[in-house]
Amino acid sequence: MTDHSLIVDSTQQPSTLQFAPVFNVAVPFIDRHCTEGRAEKIALRTNQGVEVSYRLLAENVNRCGNALRDLGLERGDRVILIVKDCAEFFYIFWGAIKAGVIPVPVNTLLRAKDYAYILADSGCKALIYSPEYSLEVQSALEQLENLPLCICVEGGKDSLQVLIAQASAELEPVAATADDDCFWLYSSGSTGNPKGAVHRQRDMVVTSQYYAVEILDLSEDDICFSAAKLFFAYGLGNGMTFPLWVGATSVLHDGRPTPQSTFETIEKFKPTLYFGVPTLYAAQLQALATERPDLSTVRLCVSAGEALPADIFNRWREETGLIILDGIGSTEALHIFISNRADDLMPGSSGRAVSGYQLRIIDDSGHEAAPGDPGRLWIRGDSIARCYWKNPEKTAKTMIEGWFDTGDTYFQDEEGYYYYCGRNDDMMKVGGIWCSPFEIEAKLIEHHEVLEVAVIGRADGVGLIKPEAYIVLQNPSAVTESITEELRKHCKEGLAPYKYPRQFHFVDELPKTATGKIQRFRLRTLV
Repeated sequence: MTDHSLIVDSTQQPSTLQFAPVFNVAVPFIDRHCTEGRAEKIALRTNQGVEVSYRLLAENVNRCGNALRDLGLERGDRVILIVKDCAEFFYIFWGAIKAGVIPVPVNTLLRAKDYAYILADSGCKALIYSPEYSLEVQSALEQLENLPLCICVEGGKDSLQVLIAQASAELEPVAATADDDCFWLYSSGSTGNPKGAVHRQRDMVVTSQYYAVEILDLSEDDICFSAAKLFFAYGLGNGMTFPLWVGATSVLHDGRPTPQSTFETIEKFKPTLYFGVPTLYAAQLQALATERPDLSTVRLCVSAGEALPADIFNRWREETGLIILDGIGSTEALHIFISNRADDLMPGSSGRAVSGYQLRIIDDSGHEAAPGDPGRLWIRGDSIARCYWKNPEKTAKTMIEGWFDTGDTYFQDEEGYYYYCGRNDDMMKVGGIWCSPFEIEAKLIEHHEVLEVAVIGRADGVGLIKPEAYIVLQNPSAVTESITEELRKHCKEGLAPYKYPRQFHFVDELPKTATGKIQRFRLRTLV
């Protein structure tokens, strides 16, 4: 068998990673566990009662890889996954990689128009989907001229489950290198059509070692539960690559993450690490006013997807005794590249650079910004996507000489902590001074009546930009003139005078992406 070895030297910080000349990443993530004595250990559990050992995982990965080959897929062909969080997601993803096929997980909350675009853009040869998404999938296929092979995960004699059962359990990994293309992830497409970020064989190793091991101290004794789904770069790491990297156990929930479903999952499966997003933590805090779930097995909570306000961090610690490690990542970087640490916390900040990543903050003149001054955040590291598929202009604009322009505005304080100010196009100039919507949102979220908030810039009657707030209240019946004045006063007392919102709008919900990020650009279109 060809050597697909990987040497990790943890005596240095950061660890050094040395890849064999021939390297298929399915070998260290899947195959090695059986040879290292974890064959009968449970690799994943689901809320549907499914348990999969590392031995069964390896067998079904091989079977799925062979099934894809039997369907005629060849090296470099793409297979789209519109698949819920389940064991088959693991089988398809790793089976494809081991067979040389490129898996492309897609957001399961999209609609037919988006699916049709991605199917056409990717040039995929096959589409595998969970039956829950049949209507949207069929509608998407009706919009295409060239149809891919379509396979439903379950149901019928041609389902993926049947194909896996009929395929061979032996599969030699396709010879690749650490720099070869491995899998794609499509961006959310919040400001246009989704973009396919092309990731290499090495990328999951980099994030798993530098973040999961060196920041989270993850080991094979841990149990990971991610409310963020596997189609999302954040969830892909939390719920799949991180536990597989160290031989831990993953807990999968295929339903919508709510305070009740997440609390029930934690009580039933007793995870040691819990991964959420700020919106969910806020909703869970509201639920904790009347519920007392047993969270005693959790040693660490993590947040990403959007910056975590200091108030939510502090209230969560007061209510649960647990800390939340906030950080920032991206689809292009694959996972978190700035993070707080258990022994180095700064509430309200994203923390410090994760080992293995370099950071720059670039001001409007193209120079390094001084401490305290906001600018565009650029990063460099070995998990950055190689390019955007079929989008050379966007690739050239954002991936510059090894650096990636994240599109986020940040500043670094004198102590070295990084603070999120908003997306570059969310920033506003008020009175000639740059103003961060997130700073105003963080102040408003401190108020006991505020559940969620989004702040945008809006031109006033004479064309000058002023902050405007859209607010979801804990108690909708609290909408009165007095609450507006109370919130305005709260901002004026805690922020620089020019930063308080001039207008307050109380809404039932805020527009968000499927990954929980607030879509401020949609609020700017409202009159």
